[in-house]
Amino acid sequence: MHDPEQDLPQNPEQDLEQGRVDVQPTRPWIVLTTTYDVEAWIDNYNRDLQQAVKKDNTKGYGICFCLELGGEVYMHTTSEGDILLDVTEEAEWVAPVITAATGVAAPGSSVWGLPGDTLTQLVLGLSGLIAATRIVVSHTYKTPKSWPQRY
Repeated sequence: MHDPEQDLPQNPEQDLEQGRVDVQPTRPWIVLTTTYDVEAWIDNYNRDLQQAVKKDNTKGYGICFCLELGGEVYMHTTSEGDILLDVTEEAEWVAPVITAATGVAAPGSSVWGLPGDTLTQLVLGLSGLIAATRIVVSHTYKTPKSWPQRY
């Protein structure tokens, strides 16, 4: 089993290099099996995120899914309700699951743009693959230059 605690940087300088300004605690994941479970988790996550994010921070916040088999998926929802996923190189293996859950083909980069109405299906599809989560208050999404830089 993958230990997500091993992925966390051990010093503040490394946090800054990786774009982590304020590292939040990692929480073990409980597998969600119904849409009701997912919707309740989303509500709870939104409350926790609002408490963690500073009012002047308008981009780069979200959640990090630490995957059982390695790698991380960073998720951010835009003000328009769309979803940005940044899939680390170690987590590229999860792309077929994201496609199956959302119906969106894998992009040519590590960043996925998904419609907001796929959030429940996405979390339900990934649920059995997640080891832990943590709130992220600053993540630089490596979006293609053609994308609007508002994340």
